[in-house]
Amino acid sequence: MIAFVSGAVAALAPTTAVIEVGGVGMAVQCTPDTLSGLRVGQQARLATSLVVREDSLTLYGFADDDERQVFELLQTASGVGPRLAQAMLAVHSPDALRRAVATADEKALTAVPGIGKKGAQKLLLELRDRLGEPVGSPGRAVGAPVTQSWRDQLHAALIGLGYATREADEAVVAVTPQAEAAAGEPQVGPLLKAALRTLNRTR
Repeated sequence: MIAFVSGAVAALAPTTAVIEVGGVGMAVQCTPDTLSGLRVGQQARLATSLVVREDSLTLYGFADDDERQVFELLQTASGVGPRLAQAMLAVHSPDALRRAVATADEKALTAVPGIGKKGAQKLLLELRDRLGEPVGSPGRAVGAPVTQSWRDQLHAALIGLGYATREADEAVVAVTPQAEAAAGEPQVGPLLKAALRTLNRTR
């Protein structure tokens, strides 16, 4: 089990960060919010969860230990693999997921790509006694944006979550006014949430 990685950020991509650890570049799959807090050349520490498959080893990275714990707990529900668990954390913070489960909020879960009404109902039943109550932590802080265009990063994140290119294009257009109204460089984390709400309404 690799509990965390710590080192300089060697590279950033829409869904991946490469962290240099002892001269080795560790590719870590991260949500857009986590990636938005990283900068190439700066030091970073990511809590991690290693997912082992017959044909692959995939390292998932998180801003903190709480996010990693929720990622692992989500996978104890039937039908939830690491990609869906990461998609859930891309849309909702750990506490938002706890609140959704505690209040049986189907709508919050169906906002996640890949979760329909029946799937949400099933998850609410299975996770009810596993995630626990909201811990009251503040919303995750969004760090400095990465150097890649916010449009490109948002588009790639939506494709990575399973949306078609056309849907991703339309979502980027839909949130452009919000991005242009932001002071300074637009931050991808909040824009991704807004884009997902737009896509969920059009389904």
